[in-house]
Amino acid sequence: MAGDQGSGGSGYRTEGREGLPGGAARPVALLFDWDNTLADTWPAIHHALAVTFRAMDREPWTLEETRARVRASARDSFPALFGSRAEEAMGIFFQSYDSDHLTKLQERPGATDMLERLDAAGFYLAVVSNKRGDILRQEADALNWTRLFRRLVGANDAERDKPAPAPVNLALGDCAIAPGPDIWFVGDTDIDLACAVNSGCVPVLLRAEPPGPGEFADHPPHRYFDSCAALAEVLTAERG
Repeated sequence: MAGDQGSGGSGYRTEGREGLPGGAARPVALLFDWDNTLADTWPAIHHALAVTFRAMDREPWTLEETRARVRASARDSFPALFGSRAEEAMGIFFQSYDSDHLTKLQERPGATDMLERLDAAGFYLAVVSNKRGDILRQEADALNWTRLFRRLVGANDAERDKPAPAPVNLALGDCAIAPGPDIWFVGDTDIDLACAVNSGCVPVLLRAEPPGPGEFADHPPHRYFDSCAALAEVLTAERG
């Protein structure tokens, strides 16, 4: 463990329940983003940010703004948000988040079944998150998922956070394969796809909403799945 359906005409290769085209290569390892890819954590993140903004005499973001803007780790994003008060703001945020995040924590639909199927099929599974590493591992324990991952890498575990490749290299520390086409990086936001590209892995989008026109122009997903069940079905069917 670390120190822890397509959208017609979009140009993306999309997979729902119809499966991958015949003969497509399958990965050996999958690296997953955490927040809102595997675990539903928006309520806790939004609440803690609202507490922090009010303490900093700032108007809190709406939930929609939080969903659209939260990407980078606190150590990367808070200096731009709060300037010289970034350390103070981080203390407030984490105090608020720590107080109730486990009570609000839920898995994304089908996540446990997907992870158990992938683990049973022999895939190397790890997490690369911009959530602080110690908190990430608390949440994995709470969901009884620690047993399914070879490594859980969060913010501050590596010398740099996503989208830098450092946490990917750390997450693959127990894997004999270097970052490359045999490694899928699965996430729900642009920073996940950027991290995949920066580290040489295959960028995979996993979320209910298909990619919008031009949404991922800089780092387009190589594959898109609309659910955990769709990803598991495709990979375990191929594996068999």
